[in-house]
Amino acid sequence: MAEKWAPNSWRSKPIIQVPEYPDAAKLEAVESQLRASPPLVFAGEARNLKRALAKAADGEAFVLQGGDCAESFAEFHADNIRDTFRVLLQMAVVLTFGAGLPVVKLGRLAGQFAKPRSSNFETIDDVTLDAYRGDMVNGMAFTEAERVPDPERLVRVYNQSAATLNLLRAFAQGGYADLHKVHQWNLGFVADSPLGERYRDLADRLDETLGFMAACGINSETTPQLRETDFYTCHEGLLLTYEEALTRVDSTSGDWYDTSAHMVWIGDRTRQPDGAHVEFMRGIANPIGMKTGPSMDPDELIRLIDILNPENEPGRLTLVSRMSADAVTEKLPPLVRRVRDEGRRVVWVCDPMHGNTIKSSSGYKTRPFDSILREVKGFFDVHRAEGTHAGGVHFEMTGQDVTECTGGARAITDDDLSARYHTHCDPRLNATQSLELAFLLAETLKDARSQEPKRAAAQS
Repeated sequence: MAEKWAPNSWRSKPIIQVPEYPDAAKLEAVESQLRASPPLVFAGEARNLKRALAKAADGEAFVLQGGDCAESFAEFHADNIRDTFRVLLQMAVVLTFGAGLPVVKLGRLAGQFAKPRSSNFETIDDVTLDAYRGDMVNGMAFTEAERVPDPERLVRVYNQSAATLNLLRAFAQGGYADLHKVHQWNLGFVADSPLGERYRDLADRLDETLGFMAACGINSETTPQLRETDFYTCHEGLLLTYEEALTRVDSTSGDWYDTSAHMVWIGDRTRQPDGAHVEFMRGIANPIGMKTGPSMDPDELIRLIDILNPENEPGRLTLVSRMSADAVTEKLPPLVRRVRDEGRRVVWVCDPMHGNTIKSSSGYKTRPFDSILREVKGFFDVHRAEGTHAGGVHFEMTGQDVTECTGGARAITDDDLSARYHTHCDPRLNATQSLELAFLLAETLKDARSQEPKRAAAQS
C-alpha cells in the first residue's frame, strides 16, 4: 500500500536543490504567515485545467506553455506582464487558426522565481559565495549579504504573484483577449519584422471570419468565448516550504490542492522516486508536470508515472521532454514507446530550451534558434513514428525585445547578444522568435492533421 500522505510528508524524504536558511525561526515565521494567507488560485480552476490537458493527451488540444525563465523583483512591471501575455495570445491564435485545435494556455508566470543550479557555489576572482538560486531565495548581486538565503523573499514572491495573477485575470476575462482585438496585440518591434506582415495577414483573415460569424448572430456579446480566454499559471515546485504553506483542502472534494499555481512541475534534477519533490507532488490533486531528460530510463519513468498518477487519470501528468536537438530522436523514442505500450495516459510536451544552451563566442549563455526548432521537429517526428500525440510545447520566452537567443527571422548573432541581454538566469526567446515558432508549429500541426485520414484508411 502507498504510504500515507500529508502536505509535510516530504520533510522525511531526501531533498536536493534547496537553500539552507541560516535563521530557522525566521523561516518558520514566514511559513506561518503564508499558511494564513489566501490561496492564489482555486481548486475549480485547477480541475478545469486538468480537463483541458486530458484533451491534449488524446490529441484533441495542444498545450502552449511559456513565460519567463525566472521571474525577478526588478523587472516586475504591468507592461512586462501584459507584453508576455499578448505574445502568448498571438501564438495561441496562430496555432488555433492554423491547426484547427483548441490551445491550452499555460504561463510560466506568478510563481517562477526559483531555479535549480548545477553547483551550490559560485566563484569569482578567488571569492566563493552561495550560487544565485532566483529572487525567491537570494539576490543576484555577487556580495555576501545578497547571496544569503532570506525567507522574507517568499512573502515578496507571494505578493508579486498575487498582483500578477490579478492582472492576468483582468486581461483574460476583461476584454483584452477579445478576438476582435487581434490586430491590437501586435507589439511595435514585431510589427516591423518579417513576422509582422504574416501576422497581419492572419489577423485580416480572422477579421473576415469574425465578420461572417457576426452576420450569423455570433459575436462577443452572444458568445463569451470570443471575448474571454482561459489562462492558467505554472511553475517548477522547487521550494517545498513555499508549496506546502500554500496547500489547502478543497471544501467541495476534500482533496489537497497546491494553491500557488494551477500546475506545478518536478525538474529533471529533482525527480528521484524516493525524493522529497516526488513525495510532495504525488499527494496534491493539481495537474502536475515532470521534466524528462536524456538520462531517464524507461523502467524508472514507468515507476515515476505510477507514483505520481496511480489511477492513470488523463490530464493529471504532463511529461516535459528536454533532450537536446542532437539527442531527441535517439533518447525520446524508447520512453514514448514504453509509456504507450504500458497504456499510461500522459500529455507529452516538448521543452526545446534547456537541452540546447551553449556559451557563445562573446561569452554569453545563449540558445540557437535553429537548435530549438530542430528539437521541436524531432519531437514531432518521434510521435508521428510511434503513433502517439505530440501534446504541446514549453518555451522560455518574453514579450520584451531582448537579444538572448541567436538566430530567427531577424538573424540575431553572437555579437548582437550584448545589445539587450536582460535575463536573470537563462536566455529567452523574444516576441519575434516566439511568433516565428508558432507559425512553424501551426504548419506542422496542420500537416499532421491532414495525414490522419490517410493513416486511418491505411490501418482499416
